[in-house]
Amino acid sequence: MQKLITASAAGLALALGAGGALAAPDWSKAPGKKITLLYPGASPMEWILKGTEHGGARGLKKGESCASCHDEEAADMGKKMATGQKIEPKPIKGKAGSIPVTVQAAHDGSNLYLRFSWKQPAGGAEKMDKDNQVKLAFMLEDNKVERANLSGCWETCHQDSRTMPDAKDEKKTKYVAGGDVKGGKFYDLMQWTSKGAKHDGYVADKRVMEGGKGLVEAKGEKKGDEWVVVFTRKLAGGGEGDIALASGKTYNFGFAIHDDHTAGRFHHVSLGYTLGIDAKADVTAARQ
Repeated sequence: MQKLITASAAGLALALGAGGALAAPDWSKAPGKKITLLYPGASPMEWILKGTEHGGARGLKKGESCASCHDEEAADMGKKMATGQKIEPKPIKGKAGSIPVTVQAAHDGSNLYLRFSWKQPAGGAEKMDKDNQVKLAFMLEDNKVERANLSGCWETCHQDSRTMPDAKDEKKTKYVAGGDVKGGKFYDLMQWTSKGAKHDGYVADKRVMEGGKGLVEAKGEKKGDEWVVVFTRKLAGGGEGDIALASGKTYNFGFAIHDDHTAGRFHHVSLGYTLGIDAKADVTAARQ
């Protein structure tokens, strides 16, 4: 009898293991979207909207998105800022101007899966964050923040935020002008760190790194010179600052990588894109 119970338990464990493995997305069936992250220098939203310094301010005010103008030139822009040619008073020696990242998405009816993969660029600068070689964060927005569909996560980046050249408050984090979670004016934020920490929060009137209940798992590993990070997030969310994701809808989407032990504004960021759940978008999560 004991042998029978043991055998049955082993069989159940194998079945559950197989089921768990089958529940994971088949990434070979999820199209990859190549998105170039650029080094943004000190380019807060206020600078972007100032027409005397940013030529695209007029287009933005007319409803043209940052990505529609700059998607193909992101690498060149990042190089200029990383080397100090433009809006970077403190260039970092050897800083990569851009990082090409492949983004894939899928869902199973209950969870959204996001996969990011990229090659590790050269580095070697001073370690601002000694504990983490890499951090990756992404934000989602439910079409309620003004200009989020045009400027992406830049709506959370301001000239008075800490680490900005003119910042006076070392505790001032990212924020949304008029941000309010209850009113829907916020960005849903999730972050993975190479040390193993995982954060599920939001950006409204300030950045909060906890409170969400949508994050199921965030895993990352480096094989050779390639990083792969995968997030599993409940479609329903369920916590403070969690956006409920629904089939047929699209959301504003952006992400950032803190590479080479960097911190604060010294990261690489994407322009603003869209994420669709069974809907046409820059990145579409189709059901598997």
